[in-house]
Amino acid sequence: MLVGTEQGFDVQALVVVSACLAVWGLVSSRLQRLNVSAPIAFVLMGLAMTHGPWPLVTVGLKSSTLRSVAEIALALVLFADASRVNVRALRSDAGLPSRLLGIGLPLTIGVGAIAAAVIFPGVGWWTAALLGAIVAPTDAALGATIMTDLRIPSGIRRLLNVESGLNDGIATPFVNFFLAAAVATEAVHGGGLTRPLVELLGGTAIGIAVGLIGGYAVRSSLRARWSDVPISSLTVLALALLAYSAAIMAGVNGFVAAFVAGMSFGTVTHGLDEVKAFTEDAGTLMSWLVWFAFGAIMIVPGFEVATWGEVLFALLALTVVRMGPVAVSLLGSGLRPTTVGFIGWFGPRGLATVVFGLLSIDELATPESNVVLGVVTVTVTLSVLAHGISANPLASRLGPRMSGTSPERPEHTTAPALRTRSLPGRGLGRATTPRSTAHEESERDASS
Repeated sequence: MLVGTEQGFDVQALVVVSACLAVWGLVSSRLQRLNVSAPIAFVLMGLAMTHGPWPLVTVGLKSSTLRSVAEIALALVLFADASRVNVRALRSDAGLPSRLLGIGLPLTIGVGAIAAAVIFPGVGWWTAALLGAIVAPTDAALGATIMTDLRIPSGIRRLLNVESGLNDGIATPFVNFFLAAAVATEAVHGGGLTRPLVELLGGTAIGIAVGLIGGYAVRSSLRARWSDVPISSLTVLALALLAYSAAIMAGVNGFVAAFVAGMSFGTVTHGLDEVKAFTEDAGTLMSWLVWFAFGAIMIVPGFEVATWGEVLFALLALTVVRMGPVAVSLLGSGLRPTTVGFIGWFGPRGLATVVFGLLSIDELATPESNVVLGVVTVTVTLSVLAHGISANPLASRLGPRMSGTSPERPEHTTAPALRTRSLPGRGLGRATTPRSTAHEESERDASS
């Protein structure tokens, strides 16, 4: 992100990005009251700083520094999201989150792959599958208005938040495998399709080792008072980076390693949420840089290469491709049809889709990379607009209906074993909802 050319560091870019971060910090609360989230603000600032009347930064689409920033941002977000999960509790949870993640997400990838194969017959089946996987993950940050709207039952808000927090990590192996398969025909990856399987297994092994050993070490150190929470928070950040970088050094999948490490760490440190705070905030800050990059380098070229096919696929990805699998996964759940439709609609595409798109563009040949660029740009842009515009009207219309149902109905079911994802779109990490408010809401849910 901090490069003006492909070759070196650009101080002017650092000045511009730092100034944008400072401006957001000064006016964020005011803009949030107008439903302008951090992702939207940084996309607009990135666009203005690079394509406005007086462009101040020039950034290359395939910049190695930009790719590194995007990868680290996703790795930190994956670790932070997964660290909120207690695997032992998750195994026994056969509730609504498991339906969306275990049934809805794979179906979404499959239906998206079929749609891409039909709309883009020239890209090949593996690239079509890659497109389906890239646009499958959702991002709670772009739906922050819904996540904090008390007119929506807390159970539905938690469900959408938990899904968003975990589906990008689950989609990562699919993206990695399909990308490797798509470029294998050009002899970019030796070893055919066995290589991505080795990368996934290796990343899983490194993630488990770093997460478990690091988790037990942090917990033991705190109990023995060898360290305190602020220093341990830095240790957790170091563990997230260690899992990712060790996997990269070993030639295996760093994203899988970061996600599995976070899940392993969260299982052995269940209840020590304070030590994970700094890693969440660091991931949030890095994600803002990715949103700046999206506005700076993807929107203009993305819409330039987009055709009717990219627009059609984006519309399908935000509607049928998402809502159909969600409806199938929630069959027999007891949720009202309007609730199922609401859950299906509010699946905004965000950080994971952008990062997966950037990585794929860098790997694929020009025709396929242009299709990915157009699909990602149009899908994320339409998602930002459509979900942002529809959030308040649907919440005011459907929220009271869902909240007015009997407390025994599944609309009010919570997921107590899974902490909800922090919402960087509404400020840094946990600033979205004060701890006391979140605690009181949790107690009200339990009592109901």
